[in-house]
Amino acid sequence: MNLLIINTHLTYPGWSEGKLNQTFMDVAKAFFTERGHQVAETFVERGYKPEEEVAKHMTADLVILQTPVNWFGAPWIYKKYVDEVFNAGLATKVFLEGDGRTRSDPGRQYGTGGKMQGRKFMISATWNAPRGAFDNPNGVLMGGKRTADLFLAITANYKFCGYDILPDYGAFDIFKHAPDIPRSLEDYQRHLAQHCL
Repeated sequence: MNLLIINTHLTYPGWSEGKLNQTFMDVAKAFFTERGHQVAETFVERGYKPEEEVAKHMTADLVILQTPVNWFGAPWIYKKYVDEVFNAGLATKVFLEGDGRTRSDPGRQYGTGGKMQGRKFMISATWNAPRGAFDNPNGVLMGGKRTADLFLAITANYKFCGYDILPDYGAFDIFKHAPDIPRSLEDYQRHLAQHCL
């Protein structure tokens, strides 16, 4: 299996250096390479060429986005990455061709024009929010919504291109209550084994 891991951490000196997201990325890379899989990496903050990122996506059976959650989404550099890379994939018609609808077949649904069927996408995220803020109908902020609901703007891009969306993984409460990182990393490897192999 070929993988692409995209690290979308954005550095804020003295506050958010990206060490935790790098650690999760390193664990995923080791997990897959130890099992004989090939792993490509992209560090969005370090720069990229959209055409090369399209090629990485075309090679990858599984794409993992490693991201901090900043203001309820990925850092803004990831949106720029998506706009540039997915537009390049659309222009060359390798990710998708149209949105699926046709005049000759009006029953086809919007979002069925993707060409990346059989490929998978997953998010691994670090959160300041506690785990209990989600899936809680009495939650003041999220009102019962799941992490997957919050990530819809990200996962929809991949689903639109034909990817299967895997359950996301989260390390929660990383500032207020420092999590047990070794345990979180073990849980992450179990998550990868369950959903990605």
